[in-house]
Amino acid sequence: MVEPVTSAARTAPGPDPDQALRLDPAPRPGRAARLLAAGRRHRADLLAGLLFAVFAGWLTHGLWPAPGQRVLALNPADQTLYEWFLAVDSRALFGDFGLITDRLNAPDGVNLMTNTTVIALGVLLAPVTLVLGAPVTFALLAAANLAGTALAWYLLLTRTLRARRLAAGLGAALCGFGPGMVSQSNAHLHMTAQWLVPLIVWLVVRLLRAADPAGRPDGPDRRRLATSSLGLAVTVTLQVFIGEEVLFLTALTLLVMAVAYGLADPALLRRALPGFAGGLMCAAGLALFVLAYPLWHQFAGPQGVSDGMFSPHYFSADLTSWTRLSAQSVLGGDDAARLTTGPAEFNTFLGWPLLLVAVGCALWLGRRALVVACLAGALVMAALSLGPEVVVGGERTGVPGPYALLAGLPVVDGALPMRFGLAVLPLVGTVLTLAVHRALGERGRARRLVPLAVGAALLSVFPAPLPTTDRPPLPRFVTGGHWRECVRPGGVLVPVPTATPKDPWPMRWGTAADAAFGMPEGFFIGPYGRNGSATMGTWQRPTSALLAEVARRGVAPAVGDRQRRQAARDIEFWRASCVALTDDAPHAETLRRTLEQLFGPGTRIADAWTWRF
Repeated sequence: MVEPVTSAARTAPGPDPDQALRLDPAPRPGRAARLLAAGRRHRADLLAGLLFAVFAGWLTHGLWPAPGQRVLALNPADQTLYEWFLAVDSRALFGDFGLITDRLNAPDGVNLMTNTTVIALGVLLAPVTLVLGAPVTFALLAAANLAGTALAWYLLLTRTLRARRLAAGLGAALCGFGPGMVSQSNAHLHMTAQWLVPLIVWLVVRLLRAADPAGRPDGPDRRRLATSSLGLAVTVTLQVFIGEEVLFLTALTLLVMAVAYGLADPALLRRALPGFAGGLMCAAGLALFVLAYPLWHQFAGPQGVSDGMFSPHYFSADLTSWTRLSAQSVLGGDDAARLTTGPAEFNTFLGWPLLLVAVGCALWLGRRALVVACLAGALVMAALSLGPEVVVGGERTGVPGPYALLAGLPVVDGALPMRFGLAVLPLVGTVLTLAVHRALGERGRARRLVPLAVGAALLSVFPAPLPTTDRPPLPRFVTGGHWRECVRPGGVLVPVPTATPKDPWPMRWGTAADAAFGMPEGFFIGPYGRNGSATMGTWQRPTSALLAEVARRGVAPAVGDRQRRQAARDIEFWRASCVALTDDAPHAETLRRTLEQLFGPGTRIADAWTWRF
């Protein structure tokens, strides 16, 4: 599917075989010499990786040097959730991990496959989480996902496309640091961890090339077909445990591109289709063999859900947003925010400069099969991002969008339409790379004009650092480990008030304790809607609802025998070891008096009042 862009003029002549025979064999260099030679050979790649890492560090510098004291200002709730996920994932080092965890929503638990838990990343970085804390792991991933994605695309563009490094660097920068990637960095780790996507693309291309019998007297390269299928199965399996939505978008985009590429190059389609389709089916079969249980667990297992909980009508892109600049870019304005649903969803805000330059580059490149495939993929994914009904300037037009053809299909309804726009970034980045590569190989005005135009277009979407703010300090009851005096090993701690999707802050207690205890209710996706449909969180028990109202209004409620009996039933339902009220809780004194009426006198531990059961 990907064609090389080098020309014969760039190919250096090889050594003279006769001269090589007359030379005495050179001594084999030592390991240090080989490493130095490899470093010199790849210093441009190392420099690109360093630049990407520095830029990602600058974008996320607000979280440093003390991630435990800083938080993303635009989406602190989701950051709280992901840090809790990372703490739960770190339990794998203790052998205390499963696809359903009882450390939240006690006693029912939470299905980790149903939630966007980045399990593979959490387990991989478990030592960092346990030693330095989940906020440090979160900050590392926020930066590493951006830099890693850009570097992975750079390597794909330079190795598979054989593009010049400057051209590949520009295209990869858009892939890793485009408007959608930066906005998703506001706590959506599962969406920015895209560094496996170029590997998936490379394996698909390798599979296609192995399936093409052209130039091979023995037909398709069966060994490369087998290794590509196996590698693709392994990579897809890993991506499922990082971000299924990214995998879905990748698969759909590649499907559209494969069809367009085949139509643009029908000879290749006829030659390679049997082996290519067989290799893909083999990869899918191997991956499904491994993923069968996790996917069953996700959709039909305990606390699993089979539908999406987010309305595609609400989470669809405004057509106007494609021509506007993100509010999180240097040149963007705050008025763009009205065209999206939140600070983490500026997925389609490419702006007129980048769109016009990309279209111009595509027209200049002509009807090459790869360019046609990229354009087809970009147009289809951009159209699907508009959702089931086209919205223009915030107004619904009544015109159905292409997404309406897919609405209600399994898996599709779990993806937000506006995130389909994320797939456009690497496609535009590829077209820009091809254009700059061609321009640098030519003489005349194009050699200067095309790179300047591409550079200016990329500067128009230049991102600003992620806004951050101070996070409230945790109570000493948690940070000092005093909770152990109140909670049995593996038991349930009930914070007052309990965590909810709107106010998940008590989940930071569990994060700071490396998820060593369970908590009731909380912020998660579970099957608490009608007929087991997906909802955000669960319903509050009467006692937690009573205490939440006190925390909100500061008014002492009437507490009688009925409320005390209900409180006892709720404690038994939660299987709670301890109820804890810290001094930083809203209306703490009124809450303490209410709790004493419910449970009797409390015990003071550090900066908390506690009630043991």
